[in-house]
Amino acid sequence: MRGKLLPLAGLYLVQGLPYGLQSGLLPLLLRARGFSLTRVGLAKALYAPWLLKLAWAPLVDARGSARAWLTRSTAGLGLVCGLLAGLPPPGAGRAGLPAAVAGLLLLLHLGAAVQDVALDALAVQLLEPAELGPGSTVQVVAYKLGAALAGGALLALLPTLSWTRLFLLLAAAYWVAAALAWAAPALRRLPRPPPSERRPHTVRLLRDVLAVPGTVWTAGFVLTYKLGEQGASSLFPLLLLDRGVSAPELGLWNGVGAMVCSIAGSSLGGTLLAKHWELLPLLKSVLRLRLGGLACQTALLFHLDALGASLGPGTILRGAALLSLCLQHFLGGLVTTATFTGMMRCSQLAPRALQATHYSLLATLELLGKLLLGALAGALADGLGPHPCFILLLILSALPLVYLGLAPSTLL
Repeated sequence: MRGKLLPLAGLYLVQGLPYGLQSGLLPLLLRARGFSLTRVGLAKALYAPWLLKLAWAPLVDARGSARAWLTRSTAGLGLVCGLLAGLPPPGAGRAGLPAAVAGLLLLLHLGAAVQDVALDALAVQLLEPAELGPGSTVQVVAYKLGAALAGGALLALLPTLSWTRLFLLLAAAYWVAAALAWAAPALRRLPRPPPSERRPHTVRLLRDVLAVPGTVWTAGFVLTYKLGEQGASSLFPLLLLDRGVSAPELGLWNGVGAMVCSIAGSSLGGTLLAKHWELLPLLKSVLRLRLGGLACQTALLFHLDALGASLGPGTILRGAALLSLCLQHFLGGLVTTATFTGMMRCSQLAPRALQATHYSLLATLELLGKLLLGALAGALADGLGPHPCFILLLILSALPLVYLGLAPSTLL
């Protein structure tokens, strides 16, 4: 199993680099060069290719092997980074990103989204059912580490790294990963699907994907399982800021602390699944714990506002509030690993020539579910007030527990 997981870990780590670059490094780099907050926010439009993975996932299924797509897309990402290294950095006082830089960054995300489709399809084909728990842990943890590396470590090195050296370093990382994808023995042993299994890119493809046992239920679950958690994790730190917790302290606990706890939760989830815990009972237990944690956050919020309690330095309530952030990220990491294991298990039920498209559908819905409440939480709190908003989030967090009772036997 180690011969499979080690190359997957390296490839998923590299896959997380564009997200960290876009979410952590690029906004601060642009802001430091004088870009307005509006222009920095508009740069998030470069995420668009990630929401369109279903447009090219059928091509990964129908033309060539997942390993070939993975190698070419990763090498292409290295080429794009090399071209970015040859361009001058965005200058101060510009109205927006230079067209060439914006175009290449869009290509970077397009290539990363294709790489994501190919790598997920390869993992589904490569891992045995007993290996899905550790495999999902590698997928989640390595991706988060890659995002933290690009958004944190490279950001710390930015004063000593020029724009050119930064992208040359990223290009070298991608070319090493492309060589790994091509040469790793475990990946080379994967058979190509016979031509008779390959399916054309037709309008009937979605019907074929939805006909795979368990797909409709899994799609509904991944779309909704993060709704309450994502809304609370977006909103609760802002409410603590309003009540006197400093931005640097929140950055430490909700940034570094949350990442460490999330990775720890993901690792524990993989360990429990590897020790033959059943997937759905594990999900049910963790979802109950997550619901209890969110109930504690809601009660804490009511207590603070009803009694006018203080969140001053050194108070028990302040410590409880900050620890609750870390606990929710820990449980969120555990839930994510278990859910991704279920997604892989469902995609393995699909015909080999549909697996990339099938998994991409589930992954896209999972991303949409996370973005939905994360984006709307602030508007709900402004419109309803923080207390009704958290009660709504609590109800949304309870829905996946009810939904688990409807799970098909194919996923048990």
